[in-house]
Amino acid sequence: MSVSERVFVQAASPPVATTKEPPKLKFDASDHFISELRRRVDEYFDRTGKRRRDCSSMYTKTAIVMTWMFGTYVLLVFFASSWLAAVPLAIVLGLAVAAVAFNVQHDGGHKAYSEHPWINTCMARVLDLLGGSSYMWERKHNAFHHTYTNIAGQDDDIDVGILGRLAPEQRRLPFHRFQGIYLWFLYGLLTIKWQLFDDFFDVIIGRVGSHKVARPRGKDLVVFFTGKAVFYTLAFVIPMLRHPVWKVLVIYGLAAFVTGVVLSVVFQLAHCTTESAFPVPVPAPPNGVRIENEWAIHQVQTTADFARGNRLLWWLLGGLNFQIEHHLFTRICHVHYPALSKIVEGACKEMGVRYAAHRTMLTAIAAHYRWLVQMGRPTV
Repeated sequence: MSVSERVFVQAASPPVATTKEPPKLKFDASDHFISELRRRVDEYFDRTGKRRRDCSSMYTKTAIVMTWMFGTYVLLVFFASSWLAAVPLAIVLGLAVAAVAFNVQHDGGHKAYSEHPWINTCMARVLDLLGGSSYMWERKHNAFHHTYTNIAGQDDDIDVGILGRLAPEQRRLPFHRFQGIYLWFLYGLLTIKWQLFDDFFDVIIGRVGSHKVARPRGKDLVVFFTGKAVFYTLAFVIPMLRHPVWKVLVIYGLAAFVTGVVLSVVFQLAHCTTESAFPVPVPAPPNGVRIENEWAIHQVQTTADFARGNRLLWWLLGGLNFQIEHHLFTRICHVHYPALSKIVEGACKEMGVRYAAHRTMLTAIAAHYRWLVQMGRPTV
């Protein structure tokens, strides 16, 4: 195995948090499971001769989804003259933004897009044009979610505050009994809250959930504010030069709502269903806590795949219906996930590790609904 291939395989190791705080939580030190997975994945790439990154199909896909997004934006802003045209275009734009985030930004942010760091950086910073912050996303998602998946108080992605209860260790409030109904609507507000509030708030307080983060400085701070300025110009300033303010706000809200629903639901189907585990750390003297499984087993047991046979869905979601494979091999391009899923599932069966996969997206949605209802009950 070449030096570059060894670097790629290291992607299956737990991500390291980017803060200076000492780790609050540790995993079992065993690496038997992940070592076997690495061996089998190495064997697959050696046998097929395929590249882990810089896949030609990714560049083609990027051109398609970026054209889809900007083309829809141009039609919506410069050519739509009636609600009959604007509403469908806003929905399509919301879907296009989600597709760009899933396929382009996500792989770039995980350094799974290319062997060249500058290309990964460019793709990751697409998020800044979409209204988010690539700087904060890297810390919130890469460092914390991918390390502490489904651990209440550690994984900020399963914390929706008092509005919902997604993990057994979270506090239940009486109105959570209805969360199986109302949370689906609140999912649509995710993008609006993210674009207009979350990044600014997190930078000001210097924290993501329970984790302290370094505030952006220098070039990172310039990128942060430049990205926000460009997004607000595209989302509000340019459209308001051609359309009434209230109409622009309504159409923005509709497009962002669609994006929010898609982003939220895809995440929830991977981690918040009746098949996903929510491990509770145990004390680790003198002053720490730990998870009793090794990191890789933890990732498999807290995650679920869905609709693995649906190639259109796989293409649109950037492979994120193969979340188990993504969590294990974050730096391998998502175009390989269907093949890797067979390798991972086979290894899990042989080594006694539970592997969850919903047959269709609808069965996964049903499992998420059941989990919301279960978490809303006072007896759980």
